[in-house]
Amino acid sequence: MAVLKVKFTKTKRDKLAQILWILNWISVVSGIILFSLGLFLKIEIKKRNEVMAKGDINSVPNMLISVGVIACIINFLGGKICYDCSDANKFSRWKLVMLPYIVCTFCFTFCILVGALMCYTMRNELEESLYLGLRDAIKFYKDTDIPGRCFLKKTVDMLQIGFQCCGNNGFRDWFEIQWVSARYLNMASKEVLDRLKSNVDGKFLVDGVPFSCCNPSSPRPCIQHQLTNNSAHYNYDFLTEELNIWVRGCREALLDHYTAIMRSIGIAALLIWLFELSVLIGVRYLQTAMKNVLLLGDLEGESDGWLLENSFVETAKYNINIIKNLGKANQISTVSSMNDPNINVENTNCGKTNVTTKSIPA
Repeated sequence: MAVLKVKFTKTKRDKLAQILWILNWISVVSGIILFSLGLFLKIEIKKRNEVMAKGDINSVPNMLISVGVIACIINFLGGKICYDCSDANKFSRWKLVMLPYIVCTFCFTFCILVGALMCYTMRNELEESLYLGLRDAIKFYKDTDIPGRCFLKKTVDMLQIGFQCCGNNGFRDWFEIQWVSARYLNMASKEVLDRLKSNVDGKFLVDGVPFSCCNPSSPRPCIQHQLTNNSAHYNYDFLTEELNIWVRGCREALLDHYTAIMRSIGIAALLIWLFELSVLIGVRYLQTAMKNVLLLGDLEGESDGWLLENSFVETAKYNINIIKNLGKANQISTVSSMNDPNINVENTNCGKTNVTTKSIPA
């Protein structure tokens, strides 16, 4: 029994072909939108490439870009097919192409759904990449005279100012690394030498943060050095007073920024998937209706259209049997060739070799 069978008249078939022709051109625009969204996400990720570890974070934008290009090609071809389907004579040349086209379009539509879901599952990979990248960027913050690292100080400062954040997980990350270059340390100072000797690794660790962590909206001048020393500042209590530096870590700030972008892209991709799916259903109805018209032989009469000629279970069993028989095809041909009695048989002369030919009378 056919699934979702609908009866089409000649007028309905023509209107369906015209509507699908228009929708396929709209689908070309949706493909361009998918391509643009993937390109936009790729550029946004590349902007913060210095504070991200190398990983699979580009898989989502690459997926959207690829699907967008394929969408333009497939829907352009679909528009041509649907335009010709308004004429039964023109449809005959597309008759063998439409079913493979529908199968390919179904797979492509599934890829759009996968790309939309990947926008929501990318958060964990992105968080790990940001954590490792920011950790290394902060570690090399002081290396302003080393090639390949000299730009990291500016990058981290601009990041903390732009996203109103401090450190990787928070401002305390700066307490655990030496972010002041040795070139700017007074080695003649007893305080500096004592601080270097007090650390096992010989690092100059301070309870301070770079200037880019300061909150300009705070009414009090920025306290960026000796943050945990209450006696170093007038009327200051580290535990009770609200600090005038950014408290939120940059990893959380960047993660929220990219999550908002990917959520919007995911919603747009889901809407495009629903639209493409509706167009695919319409093309399937048009293909079956036109096919049945040619079988009936009455080009002006009514015909049935459906999504599946048989039920879902029967269709699944039929396709599974086809897949199983594909692997057996070579074996059957090999066995049959081995048992064929006509193979490797010596040629025999059925006639007599001693018979003399009759001469033709003059």
